[in-house]
Amino acid sequence: MDLHGLSDRFKLFAERECKDLSRLYEHLARHIANEPWLLELAAHSKSGQPIPNLLFGAVHYLLLKGTEHELAQYYASLVKEPKESSGAFKWFRLFCKQYENEIIPILETKLVQTNEVRRCAYLYPSFCYIHRLTRKPLSLIEIGTSAGLQLLWDKYSYSYHSSPVYGNEHTSLNITSEIKGNKQPFLFKKSPPVASRIGIDLHVNNLNHAEDYLWLKALIWPEHKERIAYFQAAAECLTSYQVELVEGNGVELLPHMISKISDDSTICIFHTHVANQIPLEEKIRLCEYIEALGKQRDVFHLYNNMWDTDLHLDYYFNGTEHKITLAETEGHGRWFKWKII
Repeated sequence: MDLHGLSDRFKLFAERECKDLSRLYEHLARHIANEPWLLELAAHSKSGQPIPNLLFGAVHYLLLKGTEHELAQYYASLVKEPKESSGAFKWFRLFCKQYENEIIPILETKLVQTNEVRRCAYLYPSFCYIHRLTRKPLSLIEIGTSAGLQLLWDKYSYSYHSSPVYGNEHTSLNITSEIKGNKQPFLFKKSPPVASRIGIDLHVNNLNHAEDYLWLKALIWPEHKERIAYFQAAAECLTSYQVELVEGNGVELLPHMISKISDDSTICIFHTHVANQIPLEEKIRLCEYIEALGKQRDVFHLYNNMWDTDLHLDYYFNGTEHKITLAETEGHGRWFKWKII
C-alpha cells in the first residue's frame, strides 16, 4: 500500500473506530496520517493486517514490557493519572524513532488477534437461538480463535440493562452489555449445553506464555480498563476448562474437525471480527463448503465482518437453508441491536 493509502487508513481509523472511544489513539492516528516517516514505519506491517491496530499494539507492547519513556505517562494502562492526550504525539514519534529496530520485527511477525471477551454478550443470545431450534448440545468451532477465550462464552454470566443475570451463575466474570432497539432476543436463564470446543488460528496464543499474554493485553486500548479486566478474568477462567486449540488455516482444517463431531450435537462454526483478514477467495470457499455440508447434516455458521459489520447466521436445518441477520453490533460488544423476534 502506498503512503497516501496508508494516510487515509489512519484517518478513517481515527474517525470511525477511535472517536468517542480512545482520545489517545484518535489524536495519534490523526497526526500519524500526516507524518510520512511514521507511515513508512507502519508499512512494515504484515500483509492483510489492520495496520493502525498493529502499530499501536507494538508500541503498547514495548511499554508494557517495561520500556522506560516519557510516552508511558499518556497511557492509562500504565499510570493512574495519564497526561492529556493532546501532548502525546511528540513523544510517540520520539519513541518510534528510538525503538524503531524493536518495532519493525513486531510489525513483520505479529497478528492482530484481540480476544474481545465482551463480544460474548451477543454470542450468548445467538447460541440460545440455535439451541432453541435444535435442542441438542452445541459443538463449537471458532475460526480465528486467538487464545480461545470466546469459546468459553457459556462459562461467563451476562447482564443486559437491569435484567436478571443469564448464563453461568457460578462464574467470576459477569459481562455487561446494552440491548438497543425494540426487539429483545430469547435468552435461556442458564447457558445452553456445549459438547465440544475447537479453536483454529494461523497462530494460537498460549496464555500460559508471558509473551502471548502480554501481546493480547497490548492490543487492548489503554483507556479501556474494563476490557483489560474482562481479558484477565477470562484468561483465568481458561485455566479451569479444556479447549482444543489447533494451529493452521481454518477453512482448510474444517472438514477434518467436523468429521470428529457426532450427529447428536449441533455444529456451530463461528467467528467475530476476523473475516476482514480473510482473503475473498477463502471467504467464498468457506461458504461453499458450509453449503455443501448443509446437504448432509445440520450446520450453523455465525459471523460478522464477512460482507458487512452485522451479525449473520447462515444455517442448514432439516434440509432447509436459512440466512438471517441477527443483530447490529458495536465493535467491542458494548451494545448490540437485535433484529429478529
